Amino acid sequence: MFHIALFEPRIAPNTGNIIRLAANTGCRLHIIEPMGFDFEEKKLRRAGLDYHDLANVSRYTDYQTFAAAMAGKRILALTTKGSQPYQQQQFRADDILLFGSETSGLPDSVRDTIPAGQRIRVPMQPGARSLNLANTVAIVCYEAWRQHDFAGGI
Repeated sequence: MFHIALFEPRIAPNTGNIIRLAANTGCRLHIIEPMGFDFEEKKLRRAGLDYHDLANVSRYTDYQTFAAAMAGKRILALTTKGSQPYQQQQFRADDILLFGSETSGLPDSVRDTIPAGQRIRVPMQPGARSLNLANTVAIVCYEAWRQHDFAGGI
């Protein structure tokens, strides 16, 4: 199944919602620290409801540690600076979907390590800045899963 990676998430309820999404889609969730909240924060637990035990969540102290752990896997960076819309991407079953923080997205130092053809975006109206992180993760995750006929789902 796919991997969802959050680079330095800042808003606990978004991460809680993504934990719930990961549990319901069978995706692995990777959190790259530092986070903008405590992992035990009440808002995180509330948004994730009782899905924390059902989700496969790993945490990494920094991007270099994460990248080393994911060596050999394809990373697709979701960014407003992406070269193609997400729905044109042919997702592979073990792809990593990398999302930046809610406040600043992916920094150039991370984005520039990803080949241009692996930087994808969600279409928006001209002049729009960004979508909510949890919504963006859901949009792209479900498209990737749809392309694989919702393998493992009921």
